[in-house]
Amino acid sequence: MKAAVMYQKGELPQYVDFPEPVAQNKDEILVNVKAVAIKHFDKGRAAGKHYSSDAPAGGGTVVGGDGICLLADGTRVYGMGVSGMLAEKATIHKDRIVKVPENLDDATAAALPNAVIGAAMALRFRADIQRGDVVLINGATGFTGRAAVQIAKHYGAKKVIATGRNQQSLNDLLTLGADESISVAQNDEQFRAQLKSIHANTPIDVIIDYLWGHTAEMILACVKGDGSFTNKIRFVSVGSVTGDLIQLSAANLRSVDLQLAGSGLGAWSKQQVAALFTDILPEMFQLASEGKLKAGTISVKSQDIAELWNLDVPAGQRLVVTI
Repeated sequence: MKAAVMYQKGELPQYVDFPEPVAQNKDEILVNVKAVAIKHFDKGRAAGKHYSSDAPAGGGTVVGGDGICLLADGTRVYGMGVSGMLAEKATIHKDRIVKVPENLDDATAAALPNAVIGAAMALRFRADIQRGDVVLINGATGFTGRAAVQIAKHYGAKKVIATGRNQQSLNDLLTLGADESISVAQNDEQFRAQLKSIHANTPIDVIIDYLWGHTAEMILACVKGDGSFTNKIRFVSVGSVTGDLIQLSAANLRSVDLQLAGSGLGAWSKQQVAALFTDILPEMFQLASEGKLKAGTISVKSQDIAELWNLDVPAGQRLVVTI
């Protein structure tokens, strides 16, 4: 079969002939792959920069962790790979399958799950979002951030505030459910003044953070209390695009009812991961099939993977490889 194979960390994947995978036990099944989204997570693992990275096997490793595929009976499903997914065939976990609605295209179905995992899992299980909450999405102009804005509103957020650098994307978010936007391209004083004003008028309950770094420091400083009673703020770190470390004042923890948490591999319970496949993803696929959850994609062919691996994808869109 043909597959996109990584031979050394940091190199470009090569589209080559590769041995067909074999299901190793009753919990794995062999499928025909239709579409695979290329995510920061996939690139980070391939480059050895993600905390879950493994070194490529001696004979090379097929890239891609999940995708849209066909079961033996022709049923179209989303599946999580045991073997690498960016290949004509792959083995997937039998208990990590979600049927795809008939009117949802392969590219959108392949692109959405990672964003749903990065948004819905954080909102539901780490932030415990409640109907009527005010939610701040820090780094909302990326693909997952755009999904988070829409999902927060679906879960009942009274108000969603979006931050980001790309002004056009911030404008777009106002049509996708965001109520206010804050540009991180403005100077620190302006950013803090705008956020403090919003927080004073409509206290923020949930912060979903995809950036970390300096913007997280500013946000935490803006919600620091002054000795008065405060609302509970649930700050959830999902990504660290602008830096892995921050400075946090101890006064932040003493002056406000602040809950700091992370959402990612290792942070969820087995029950929560099970709910992703039985409840969350089916619901989000249905919303997308009804046009209520929007996602932008750019589709490319698998044979062009080496040339397109580092393609500069427009803000808020996802690269999807069709097979």
